[in-house]
Amino acid sequence: MAHFPKPFFKKARGVWYVEINRKQVNLGPDKDAAFRQYHQLMGKPHEQHVSPESLIVIIDAFLEWTQKNRAPDTYEWYRHRLQRFVLKYPEMRVSALRPYHVEQWVDGYDVAQTTRRNYFRSIKRCLSWARRQGRIDSDPLEALDVPGAERKDVYIPADEFEQLLKFVPDVRFRDLLVTTYQTGCRPQESLRVVAEWVDVKHGRWVFPSKKSKGKKSPRIIYLNDDAMSISRRLVDEYPIGELFRNRSGRAWKTEAVNCCFDRIQTRMGKAILKEKGKEPSEKEIAKFIDTLAPTKREKGVVRHKRPAELRQEAKEKLFKRMANKVAPRYSLYALRHSWATNALKRGVDPLTVALLMGHKDPSMLARVYQHLSHSPKHMRDQARRATRR
Repeated sequence: MAHFPKPFFKKARGVWYVEINRKQVNLGPDKDAAFRQYHQLMGKPHEQHVSPESLIVIIDAFLEWTQKNRAPDTYEWYRHRLQRFVLKYPEMRVSALRPYHVEQWVDGYDVAQTTRRNYFRSIKRCLSWARRQGRIDSDPLEALDVPGAERKDVYIPADEFEQLLKFVPDVRFRDLLVTTYQTGCRPQESLRVVAEWVDVKHGRWVFPSKKSKGKKSPRIIYLNDDAMSISRRLVDEYPIGELFRNRSGRAWKTEAVNCCFDRIQTRMGKAILKEKGKEPSEKEIAKFIDTLAPTKREKGVVRHKRPAELRQEAKEKLFKRMANKVAPRYSLYALRHSWATNALKRGVDPLTVALLMGHKDPSMLARVYQHLSHSPKHMRDQARRATRR
């Protein structure tokens, strides 16, 4: 009996595949679209043979290598972006790939400068790896210019941090914020620390070499009283696995953390606008209604929205946009950088600050000093101290 290849789902990648002529063909993440493409392939198998020069083959090989040789977060970082590239250019061959293809791909997303940079980096790194591995003779993206990252120097003084916490109703997320702000640890460290790495006796976290950045030596994070108290409580609650978890008991993910910060920004912005008595005008609301979908699905039935519903939807969305413009957007890295700035302002020497942050030397603190330069009083005091006799 003849054997016909059937689509199968790779859970680790979130993608459907089918094997034809001993080659795995990427069908994409959507099941319905994957099966449509599968039927097309089976209808013309001789025309759809995947060439070894196919970009999909290179990307799959790179992801397999990344999954075996890099951290899970790194693999997921590449998988998410490269899968989007495949969806944009499913039939692309390496010989046909040009830098402008990457430009067109990224231009299709309304993203921030740093996110745009990361999309460029993902595909450029993939092709660079393929050339070094000998899978391709030359790198078609060697001349691709990767955009620079957008600097967001957000310094959070202690009083501002206390104000921020007032807009964090979730106690579990507050634990994560307080610990990061009070220790200066990297976001991936607070998100990944597990109970067995908590050294209660010495008040610290000790990451094994294989789990630390660089994987060359253990990473030690010293905790102040607040951070130690939180760690003790969480160790008792979660003696196995990650310490910091959401209300569902699952470890925090980067995307979930970013969503929480988005909501904090919106809450703070709305509070500022309400205090100032500002809201969208009727003219703005009427204009925005034209951009909204006129229908909605309710209990499986599509119906037209009532005028009052459209007006309320437009008002809420406009108010949210206004709120996000007047409130700062925080991040875990902003908390880490603020810890460094506060430590330096309190007189901790740069070498100690660098070591506590996990750097090898103080040179990495250069960007932190930019925050200090924004404090005239601190800079004036230091200038006087430098010339004191």
